[in-house]
Amino acid sequence: MPACQENALILWNEKVGPRLYRMGLESPAVAAGAAPGCFVMVRVPGNDGPLLRRPFSVHRLIEARGSVAGIELLYRVVGPGTSALADCRSDRTLDVLGPLGRGFRMAAEHDQIAIVGGGIGVAPLVFLAQSLVSRRSGARNIYAFLGARCEAEVLGAEYFQALGIGTVMTTDDGSCGLHCQVTQPLEAHLNRRRPDVVYACGPPDMLKCVAQLTARRSISCQISVETVMACGMGACLGCVLESLTAKGAYLHACIDGPVFDATAVRL
Repeated sequence: MPACQENALILWNEKVGPRLYRMGLESPAVAAGAAPGCFVMVRVPGNDGPLLRRPFSVHRLIEARGSVAGIELLYRVVGPGTSALADCRSDRTLDVLGPLGRGFRMAAEHDQIAIVGGGIGVAPLVFLAQSLVSRRSGARNIYAFLGARCEAEVLGAEYFQALGIGTVMTTDDGSCGLHCQVTQPLEAHLNRRRPDVVYACGPPDMLKCVAQLTARRSISCQISVETVMACGMGACLGCVLESLTAKGAYLHACIDGPVFDATAVRL
């Protein structure tokens, strides 16, 4: 479904951790075309000018009375744009453009699945997990690995657990789950129970490690990259990534991604 522009009513904008928020938007037209891994561009209030929007992954779909009514965003306050977003209250409307980008590819033949999220990178993975469980009529053979700096920044675990997905949590300071990087239990899992596909989103160093672990074992891996965007439609050239499959070529995270095969782009 093509992208649309919608004035979306803010349903909630709740703080869920240090500088971390979840925002619900009543946006039925955007939600109707959304797929796991896609994103929206939101025009936030402030003095940035009329052209600058902010990209946000679709975290979850919102359902009401048996139909899809909107989307939920998960975001971290990192600058003036997201600070202004955090100050927004319910009953206000925001200009939303989407859904945009290419999302995760789900194949019926994939039986064993691993999902890896680092910090705010869990944002698109909850929608993915919900879609996988719905398509497969259950969470059998789906495993999630969630890493964060501390317990307060472990995100999305309650959704994965509610879906029945086996979930491993790690923190850098040992305040929740295992005291290690998330790639350590992932590597043990790859050796013990080889997945057919690994889905990952998180900081670049984590994605590089996941890409290396899966490449060494010839395991299919799809990564959702986080990068700066200004337009979301391939015009500004602000989100280009070097292609590893075509010498001298570059790919746009906004239109060729944000989900890529881990062997396709240089991280």
